[in-house]
Amino acid sequence: MGKDYYDILGIKKGASEDDIKKAYRKQALRFHPDKNKSPGAEEKFKEIAEAYDVLSDPKKKDIYDRFGEEGLKGGGTSGGGGGGPGTFSYTFQGDPHAIFAEFFGGRNPFEQFFGARNGGMHEDMDTDDPFASFGMGGGGMGGFPRSFSTGMGGMGGHSSVVKKQQDPPVVHDLRVTLEEVLTGCTKKMKISRKRLNPDGRTVRTEDKILEVQIKKGWKEGTKITFPKEGDETPRNIPADVVFVLKDKPHPVFKREGSDIIYTAKVSLRDALCGCTVNAPTLDGRAVTVTATDIVHPGMKRRVSGEGLPYPKRPDRRGDLIVDYEVKFPDRLSQSARDTIAQVLPRS
Repeated sequence: MGKDYYDILGIKKGASEDDIKKAYRKQALRFHPDKNKSPGAEEKFKEIAEAYDVLSDPKKKDIYDRFGEEGLKGGGTSGGGGGGPGTFSYTFQGDPHAIFAEFFGGRNPFEQFFGARNGGMHEDMDTDDPFASFGMGGGGMGGFPRSFSTGMGGMGGHSSVVKKQQDPPVVHDLRVTLEEVLTGCTKKMKISRKRLNPDGRTVRTEDKILEVQIKKGWKEGTKITFPKEGDETPRNIPADVVFVLKDKPHPVFKREGSDIIYTAKVSLRDALCGCTVNAPTLDGRAVTVTATDIVHPGMKRRVSGEGLPYPKRPDRRGDLIVDYEVKFPDRLSQSARDTIAQVLPRS
């Protein structure tokens, strides 16, 4: 029968992506060897990680739902009519502790979940934006809220409270290449800003270099925030400086999530008679994609694992999609027309 990944996570087939995540969270915390010292907890923890690895990946989940563990792990046969999983072969080679740490956002998740909340990541926090609070703890200095400032003035013990308003965020686009998203990189951004002098009244202009760590697979639109790096005046709280990731146009590929698309232009002759395309990859290699059947306009082929890293699972990558574009001839000779008319069926 093979392993029942749904039963391992304690859910039913057809569970939603959110249900799968919640089930993994519950079971992984229950059987983590650091917490559960019973015999077999380590093996159960690994099984839970494998179940999540399969069910959280749409392609693996689809093959598993249709063909079971045997089909997923290469036990099925390739069928011309799409009746089998083809050459797909899955083996769980992941580190269950690494999957756990990645899921919970850190190597010491029990401290994050059961310890102080100020420095921890909330379990529902979007890990696509891990720099949302770059350089800041949970509260302001001494535990005071960051948006509240007090000022003492007057004589004889009188005091006044000054509430400052924070300026709106200053937003900049940050252009990155697909190659930089593939490997991750560091961008150094120079900003010019105003800062208060020690007298608390006059301001000076200064430059500052902000280092932006681009993580593997980050999506376009990811925001990286540097709190209070904007202009400072006697009457305001400096604005946050926000960088928004934007993809640079690529000469070869287009991006679709974690997949990349390569347009392969083939002649009408090759489209009808079969063809081989040497598709480039982001890291400079080429992969051979062969079509033995007729290539229809708009037909696509996937090359697994040659796309961009998944933002939440950078050890896994999306696909390279070969998008065929059939080039029709501008004109045909009469003899070519006659030959085609004799060979090709009318319908």
